[in-house]
Amino acid sequence: MPDVHESQILEALRSVQDPDLHRDIVSLGFVKDVRIDGGRVEFRVELTTPACPMKDQLREQAHAAVAAIEGVEEVSVEMTARVRTPQRMGPLIPGVKHVVAVASGKGGVGKSTVSVNLAVALVQTGASVGLLDADIYGPTIPIMMGTDEAPDADGDQILPVERYGVKLMSMGFFLEPDRAVVWRGPMIGKFLQQVLQDVRWGELDYLVIDLPPGTGDAPMSLVQIIPLTGVVIVTTPQDVAQEIATKAVLMFRTLEQSIERPIPILGIVENMSGFVCPSCGEETDLFGTGGGERAALNLKLPLLGSVPIDPSICLSGDAGRPSILMAPDSPQASAFRRIAGAVAARASIAAHADAPASGS
Repeated sequence: MPDVHESQILEALRSVQDPDLHRDIVSLGFVKDVRIDGGRVEFRVELTTPACPMKDQLREQAHAAVAAIEGVEEVSVEMTARVRTPQRMGPLIPGVKHVVAVASGKGGVGKSTVSVNLAVALVQTGASVGLLDADIYGPTIPIMMGTDEAPDADGDQILPVERYGVKLMSMGFFLEPDRAVVWRGPMIGKFLQQVLQDVRWGELDYLVIDLPPGTGDAPMSLVQIIPLTGVVIVTTPQDVAQEIATKAVLMFRTLEQSIERPIPILGIVENMSGFVCPSCGEETDLFGTGGGERAALNLKLPLLGSVPIDPSICLSGDAGRPSILMAPDSPQASAFRRIAGAVAARASIAAHADAPASGS
């Protein structure tokens, strides 16, 4: 039986490509800890996110590539993940690797629902996740996550509330009941900067930020304060919502030029895309169809996913238990999991756009 060498293993694994980064897993530095014991080969593939939607496919391809080498009798592939930080991420939030903002051009499109379920879906993959409710005027994240617990403090730092494995911070934790927030732009910017600096987030793979709707002071202040990994735009199928989503994208692209720092748009999420009858399974487009797809096509952005209408989504938000947990086998839960995988993949692309991974 011919001897098997590590160089053969690495050469065989060069045939396995990451479908998002479009490079082989060896040059990306994903292949780790190659061990050879006679005809037995063990190695580890370290992906850039635990939420990689192609993890099983990559494992199978890596296994097949090595198993085809003459002299190899047994192959063991371990899949792990280490989220990598884009080089352009500043020091404002120590320990946070990716900051993903969820935005919309108007209210009422389910942006907060997407934010909550995206955060929980990322946690379910094994990622460490925080969720910042930056909607100053209408903070709803505490209600949707089922907590009114007041954050603790440790010295001059605020400790986030934890719920369903997600670290939470919201203006809603500090507001008195039935008290409106009446703030101008400078106050909004100061609040966001203080929250980002003074909250002890700890080590996070992803910090999801639920922005206020529209194109006002809060989203503009945020992107001036901190480099974002990217922005997710939430829209609905109607043509009018598509036009408003386009305006939100154009706002970020305009800000990108003024701050001289990239603001990647990770893609479009179409919410309320259709109602699936629970009795017969027939789908009805209550609010039109294809708006998210058309917006993505016109803006040359990926459509990250579509979430069907289901009354349980609203009920779950009111009950303080995200839909992905209340109805884990539902079409909308599956949609949120696919969106989380797509967002993680796009964040990985953003990280590698800054700095190529080192070799194995």
